[in-house]
Amino acid sequence: MKLFVIAGEPSGDALGAALIAGLRQLVPDLTLAGVGGPLMQAQGLSSLFPMEELSVMGLAEVLPKYFPLKRRIKETAQAIADQAPDAVITIDSPDFCLRVLAIAKPLNPALKTIHYVAPSVWAWRPKRATKMARWVDHVLALLPFEPPYMQAAGMSCDFTGHPVTTEPVATEAEAATFRTTHGIAATAPLLLVLPGSRKGEVERLGPLFGTTLKQVHQPGLRVVIPSVAARADQVRALVADWPGDPLVLDAASTPPATKRAAFRAADAALAASGTVSLELAAAGTPMVIAYRMNALSQAIIARMLRIDTVTLVNLVSDTRAVPEFIGPRCDPARIAPAVQALLNPGPARDAQVAAMALTMARLGRGGAAPGLRAARSVLSVIHGR
Repeated sequence: MKLFVIAGEPSGDALGAALIAGLRQLVPDLTLAGVGGPLMQAQGLSSLFPMEELSVMGLAEVLPKYFPLKRRIKETAQAIADQAPDAVITIDSPDFCLRVLAIAKPLNPALKTIHYVAPSVWAWRPKRATKMARWVDHVLALLPFEPPYMQAAGMSCDFTGHPVTTEPVATEAEAATFRTTHGIAATAPLLLVLPGSRKGEVERLGPLFGTTLKQVHQPGLRVVIPSVAARADQVRALVADWPGDPLVLDAASTPPATKRAAFRAADAALAASGTVSLELAAAGTPMVIAYRMNALSQAIIARMLRIDTVTLVNLVSDTRAVPEFIGPRCDPARIAPAVQALLNPGPARDAQVAAMALTMARLGRGGAAPGLRAARSVLSVIHGR
């Protein structure tokens, strides 16, 4: 069997590697071509060109690379035509991947095309699925409520599980060791603060989170702030006057296992909106979600949103257990009481613990690995559903 697989960023590379590993369990004579990073290459993919060429975001970053990217789109589509694979699997990165398929599919209308990671049409811009259906036959979805949206647009779709369910989670012993190592008493209330990984996010949310902490009255409170390496110095300067004797975990010098232990050791978290909510749910850490963007972006998004919550734990569990403070509601006076409520036993904390457990179950924890489920779905398309 010959497959052409395309990923354009590290998260897609990880999904692709797990998918290929699943396929190798089921297909002994698998041949691969396409575009991928180090994880997919370790699974036997020979990348047509370095995946890093596609890992660009935002207008300012894309414009200087417009013509090289356009050339790579044509080159990739031609490689698909030349190699005539049994199927093409594109992973996320729709701006690149769908443009490739828009060229490759008309050259071979019988070509089977599969896209991994459904667009979030349930949240905003529902027409994206209709446009995608022109070139995509089948979708592999990470969230259990996504298949009906894809099917309504004319594509088949399988929920194959979310990768967060297979990521390691620290043990209670590792969490206790984290506290001991960093001088945090076993009985001290511990709050994780996660103001985002982008410079603008930290600039907007950091001061708000700092003001929030000053309004959280919890005796002996300690604060831990995990940070990506690129933002660590910015975060250290930001938290210098925060209460809670803040500890910054710089990803450049902090092993992943230490970050996982911090998540497990924490009593609660205050976090920017994003996929970190699933990481926290996997660790069983109750959370408050808050986010503020610039005024223009907020006005545009508010008009386009089709849902009343953006937190995945709320959406997957079909609850509203996670307090959420977005846009104008991202105010320390509102956020602080919600954080306070989670640091102590009570109904708010109990509801969230139940919602997080339900979320992990619905995302596939305890079942077959998402990569293997995705592989089975791919084979069902190739062999006829």
